[in-house]
Amino acid sequence: MTVYLVGAGPGDPGLLTARALELIAQADVIVHDRLIPAESLAGASADAELIYAGKEGGGESVAQDEIERLLVAHGSAGKLVVRLKGGDPFVFGRGGEEAEALRRAGIEFEVVPGVTAGVAAPAYAGIPVTHRDAASAVAFVTGHEDPAKPESALDWDALARFPGTLVVYMGVRRLPAIAERLLRAGRPADEPAAAIERGTFGDQRTVTGTLETIASEAAGLRPPAIALFGPVAALRDELQWFERRPLAGLKVAVTRARAQASELAARLRTLGATVIEAPAIRIVPLDGPAPEMERYDLLCVTSPNGVRLLFERLRDARALAGVRVAAIGPGTARALADRGIVADVVPERFVAEGLLDALSRVPVDRALIARAAEARDVLPDALRDRGADVDVLALYETVAEPLSDAERRALAEVDYITFTSSSTVRFLDEIPTGARLVSIGPVTTAALRERGLQPEVEASRHDIDGLLDALLKDVRSARRVRDGATRSDRGASPLQPPPPDR
Repeated sequence: MTVYLVGAGPGDPGLLTARALELIAQADVIVHDRLIPAESLAGASADAELIYAGKEGGGESVAQDEIERLLVAHGSAGKLVVRLKGGDPFVFGRGGEEAEALRRAGIEFEVVPGVTAGVAAPAYAGIPVTHRDAASAVAFVTGHEDPAKPESALDWDALARFPGTLVVYMGVRRLPAIAERLLRAGRPADEPAAAIERGTFGDQRTVTGTLETIASEAAGLRPPAIALFGPVAALRDELQWFERRPLAGLKVAVTRARAQASELAARLRTLGATVIEAPAIRIVPLDGPAPEMERYDLLCVTSPNGVRLLFERLRDARALAGVRVAAIGPGTARALADRGIVADVVPERFVAEGLLDALSRVPVDRALIARAAEARDVLPDALRDRGADVDVLALYETVAEPLSDAERRALAEVDYITFTSSSTVRFLDEIPTGARLVSIGPVTTAALRERGLQPEVEASRHDIDGLLDALLKDVRSARRVRDGATRSDRGASPLQPPPPDR
């Protein structure tokens, strides 16, 4: 069996290559670095063995010889092994050493290159490492060694004369010594410089200055970080984009069930947020026979989960022939459309009361409501009051999903917590103070108030689009307050840190 040395890119899961995603899904064993985010491992098989092999100065670390032993052992056992490494495995990633160990053991390997941080982090900071007018060459060097040591493997005098961009990996702790060494070797003191912390992650931070000042400007940065020297660093003011996205610098928690969280999480990341997945609930399907749809003239479906589980019981879409179909909102309507069913009724307000209003002129003799077991009885009771025979089909129940210790710690540090249903409120056992609470609509808001909490944000349109619109409006408002406070010397709002350039 082959061992695959796979580059995962610098952090943003969107930078994983198609080949990397394919191998992650097929792997029996994944040996992964510290900086591999959980989202990059989400495509792994439920049966895959995930082995942490991270290295962190002063923290938890796995020795390189132990990593190589693991790769040889699992590769020798005939398993499909993915060694998932940050960045590119052959760019300061010790992938060459691991390949040599596998070759000595007689184990076949393949290398899957990844996007390296020395290119990606500057690009996300708005700094091209080469530019027709500013740099025709780029050099990548490690800052992990001490530039002051007498036996340095790097020729710092030659690097000072290098006519292009210098990108220094793993050098933030030694940045003062690196800058001083380049200055002594004659590199111009006023040359533009930048340092980028956690490049391509949602909480990326960039500071700029000159070769002479960058060490003091970057004093607050922590690994992982890269440093960059050269005229291209001056282009950041014009070309920066990543840290200007509307939710940049903010941490937003998603409390939806893990299986349903991906759409909201992906859209939040696109807007620049660091997403903390803290699923408060889990959807548990209920067993039961297929409903006899020919008995009904109206079908009401109240969630995308209900659509999915209803169709698992039905033979196919033909079972709904002749039945008027009502969806509680556009998300549910989209789930129906994905299965070839166009909803006849979609209300303007995406709650049970809104659906009742939309059905007010629809004749109903016998209705089936497909929903969660614990849903409110507003809809069936009101239809019965109108003279209809109503059956309720409970397709699933919503149960609590305990958070891990790591999820609890992450949740305690967020700026916003989003709640997309009353069940996410009821089952999140501890809602930390300090975060702004975002409710998808009045039913969810009522659940928060029952817990003695008042949401700062409530969506006027009760779906994911409406929730995001309300969140963005609140962020814009808070930043206007922050900017005004900063101008009047009253200090910045804790909601959003100051701009990253200092």
